[in-house]
Amino acid sequence: MKRRASALVLATALSIGTLGAVAAPAEAATTYKNCTELNKVYKHGVGLPGARDKVRGKTKPVTNFTKNKAVYNANKKSDRDKDGIACEKR
Repeated sequence: MKRRASALVLATALSIGTLGAVAAPAEAATTYKNCTELNKVYKHGVGLPGARDKVRGKTKPVTNFTKNKAVYNANKKSDRDKDGIACEKR
């Protein structure tokens, strides 16, 4: 009787999703060899949501980069000024 009750509880939990969702594996973000390759796909660079371009003097910051955390993290090596935007380009 105990086994049957346990099976019923498990089946009920699975059907209503109380055991937690199993996440599908995330698609791996592409790591580009250099900024030339990255800029072919992301014309103005790629950065973290909320990142701001670090500039000097009267230069206008780049604001039209693609915001994508996974792609940025895969290409963090290309963020030379460490401002959260890799391969920023006007």
